[in-house]
Amino acid sequence: MTKAKRKFDANYKLHICELIRKQGLTITQVCTDNSLGQSTVHRWLNQYDAELQGKAGIGLPITPEQRRIRELELENKRLRGDVDILKKGYDLLHQANSVDKSKLIQQCTQHSIQRVCKLLMLNRSSLYRHKQSSKASKTSEAHQALIERICSLFILSGKNYGTRRIQRALLAEGICVGRYKVRHIMRKQGLVTTWRRKFIKTTNSKHNMKVAENILNQQFNPTEPNKVWVADITYIWTARGWLYLAAVMDLYSCKIVGYSLSYRMTADLVCTALQVAIHTRQPPEGLIMHTDRGSQYCSAQYQDLLSQYGLRCSMSHKGLCYDNAVMERFFLNLKMERVWQQHYSNHDEAIKDISHYITVFYNQIRLHSTLGYLSPNSFEQKEHNLSMLVSDFT
Repeated sequence: MTKAKRKFDANYKLHICELIRKQGLTITQVCTDNSLGQSTVHRWLNQYDAELQGKAGIGLPITPEQRRIRELELENKRLRGDVDILKKGYDLLHQANSVDKSKLIQQCTQHSIQRVCKLLMLNRSSLYRHKQSSKASKTSEAHQALIERICSLFILSGKNYGTRRIQRALLAEGICVGRYKVRHIMRKQGLVTTWRRKFIKTTNSKHNMKVAENILNQQFNPTEPNKVWVADITYIWTARGWLYLAAVMDLYSCKIVGYSLSYRMTADLVCTALQVAIHTRQPPEGLIMHTDRGSQYCSAQYQDLLSQYGLRCSMSHKGLCYDNAVMERFFLNLKMERVWQQHYSNHDEAIKDISHYITVFYNQIRLHSTLGYLSPNSFEQKEHNLSMLVSDFT
């Protein structure tokens, strides 16, 4: 059990010093009799000797003369402070005994509120209330600005960003805020994403055409751009019937490098998307082009296009959607974040909206957790300074 720290007043210290200096007792004897440490007694003796020579020393005063001098110094300091308060407080007082409380609070940064109010004969409670209301007002303004920015980011994302992406977007703007605070604000503001899941089968693998082997084998993390591309087809419903989207993605940055839209799901659709990607990116020979086993990708027209540019064909195993999971995820994001929130009256309206999602939002703005919460364009620009262009054919 630790002992409580002993406290010694000036009279006790003076008594110990006089035992040694005036009565001739040794330091060891005094320390033993009074259970004191020698270093402590030596410090007191140094202070005592300095005061006898008329010096202040470095510790608290021990002799009556030095104690009285210290008291007078403190009193002088207090009186000078009072004079300073009265001089500055004169300008704060107005008619009808009203006070500029904002300036008075600034005055209190150097002196205590209690002391200022006592000298100026003011009510402390009103000053405290004003001080608290000023802090609350500043906090409220900052909080309201944060709420407005979160709402703005949510709208800019197409009402799709959750707490993680909102937090990262704020951090990119230099606003440091916790995810749980973002979640609390979004709940209070009713910012909730509305996603609905719908699926329709677009892959027709029941054919007699030649199928390529699975070279990719779910290796979705290439170390360089234009090494592995993936492609697939999905559907979009409009009031005038189905619209089909064929897209090509670079697995390195998850960027859509080419796409095509048509009301017919033919080999021309996928070949056009691939041609756009080749024209935009100028890939080297040997690039792996992975797709599913759909008849469009097994067609002679598509295979001839691959051979023309020296691209290696890779296809998923039959019935195994995980072999093309990254592309499937893009289509799911597209539908959750845009398509299922719209009601397209015709093909042209759908084409315009989907093109905007891919070229403006997805490639340029949307934050990807797998890319360190960067957009595909930002990631490529940061790592390899690649072109930001993407083309389409509709």
